[in-house]
Amino acid sequence: MKFTQLAAVMAAGLLASSLAAAQTTMKISISTAQNSHQGVAIDVFAREVEKRTGGRYKIQTFYNGSLGGERESIEAVQLGTQELAFSSTGPVPNFVPETKIFDVPFLFRDKAHARAVLDGPIGAEMLTKFESKGFKALGWAENGFRHMTNSKRDVKAPEDLKGLKMRTMENPVHIAAYKGFGIITTPMAFPEVFTALQQGTVDGQENPLSVIIAAKFDQVQKHLSLTGHVYSPCIWVMNKAAFDKLSAADKKHFLDAAAEGTKANRARVDEDDAKGVADLRAKGMTVIDNVDKAKFVAALAPVNAEFEKQFGKATMDKIRNFK
Repeated sequence: MKFTQLAAVMAAGLLASSLAAAQTTMKISISTAQNSHQGVAIDVFAREVEKRTGGRYKIQTFYNGSLGGERESIEAVQLGTQELAFSSTGPVPNFVPETKIFDVPFLFRDKAHARAVLDGPIGAEMLTKFESKGFKALGWAENGFRHMTNSKRDVKAPEDLKGLKMRTMENPVHIAAYKGFGIITTPMAFPEVFTALQQGTVDGQENPLSVIIAAKFDQVQKHLSLTGHVYSPCIWVMNKAAFDKLSAADKKHFLDAAAEGTKANRARVDEDDAKGVADLRAKGMTVIDNVDKAKFVAALAPVNAEFEKQFGKATMDKIRNFK
């Protein structure tokens, strides 16, 4: 080999090794399957980060709670043992108590209303509350409107819920509300839910259609009621120290990648909502789609009065009436 060729080969090798050394790998995790509204979100995010940073940052994606449930993942991000997580807001109030308000039942009229609130000044202000807790919140995304499933009976009215043992998220607002329905609440991390339903440890659970489909709950639950009782956001969280180390340009790349991930995530929720009921009926579930919402709202009047005391009626009305 001629000296010039050898020099070129060595230079190429050095360039490749310096590029490899320059690449920073970060982890992001979700509790649901890759083929889900959350999986789509983090796959798009990972692709966009790598593309926008010219391959200097690589995002490793983990699914199905393989790094722990949502609470453990958020804790790992706070501690800095994991850089990123994408989570429903279920366990978030344990870290950022102000976020509890978004989990109040029947606060949002529909998805358009919820998205407008989260993408507007109210959502933006809430994202700033994460910073003092060791997080950079990159943006809001979506889990969807939550519905109830169980293995015992059709649920058409709130009284049908009395005495049902239901898995709930580790979320104080949800637990208070479901107790108001007469449910025996059993807080549990998401990766444990399928087995608990299968073994009859709990009778039911509540989640958006996207989650019910992705988790294959139709295999262990017979009855679905489209209660739409709570809108469940998702959030992108990053370790604040890791975010602060990024250059100004890379900070923008990460924020833009999260925004792209949110777009893909919401599109998948819309798709799952559009075809989910027919899909679950075809798999043998009984679906109650004519639930009397007004009765459910009325049943929670005493609990809602407590929420208004806790969060302030004016603050809740500001969200309810946001256009």
